[in-house]
Amino acid sequence: MVENSGFVHNGRNKTLIVGGITFAYRELGPKGGIPVVFFVHLAATLDNWDPRIVDAIAQTRHVITFDQRGVGASSGNVPDTIEQAADDAYTFVTKGLGYDKIDIFSFSMGGMIAQDLVVKHPDLVRKLVLAGTGPRGGRNIDKVVGVTYWDIFRSVITRSDPKEFLFFNRDRAGKNAGKAFVERLQERAVDRDQPISIAAFRTQLKAIQRYGRSALSDLSVITQPTLIANGDNDRMVPSILSADLHQRVKGSELIIYPNSGHGGVFQYWEKFAPVAAKFLAP
Repeated sequence: MVENSGFVHNGRNKTLIVGGITFAYRELGPKGGIPVVFFVHLAATLDNWDPRIVDAIAQTRHVITFDQRGVGASSGNVPDTIEQAADDAYTFVTKGLGYDKIDIFSFSMGGMIAQDLVVKHPDLVRKLVLAGTGPRGGRNIDKVVGVTYWDIFRSVITRSDPKEFLFFNRDRAGKNAGKAFVERLQERAVDRDQPISIAAFRTQLKAIQRYGRSALSDLSVITQPTLIANGDNDRMVPSILSADLHQRVKGSELIIYPNSGHGGVFQYWEKFAPVAAKFLAP
């Protein structure tokens, strides 16, 4: 499958400058029409998207992945609030790329940014995928700092990738899925992105903590088709918050994968990828 992976072998790094900030991004799939813009998770860069999911969507859609301000090869400083990150994304999409309508695929912190973006600019987004995420003010989102640092510690002493602990259960199935996921992220050998800095990572964590401690957003403005997905044992953004989103976003679809954690959509990529691709079909 690697030989046919467009995200691994194509989608070269590009940059554009808007508002004095250089944004790094990649494009994949057929050009034309409304693009699907991917909003990535905490500490992630262009190299943190699962190629199996990106490729499935890029079969029929123009896909754009990008680095938030201050992350990877994008310049500037990481914003200290999710609201500002949403404003930066809006600038990148509308003023940088020149689009007035997009679809969004988001995961974790990316889903928080996507929600803030849609609440502020509801006419910009046509379809929305929210995976492994929760609403502003969602219960226990602010505990992500402790969970994250604990799992990083566990990964260091076991010489593993932190995502194996943060995204997956520690049973046999979860361990196998975690290692497979990390291996897929390493398939791209050339033109790789720059890793996030420690300072930028800490700023993002604090922004998520503030998001979790903020007043609830009015998600009734999200009326576009919305697909919500998670594992049933998400320790980073509690799975119950996906059900909360489902209740608050009228007409949304909810998928909860069994025996899986924060990275449930990656553990079950063979099931989820075609569902997401069908949902986002033009």
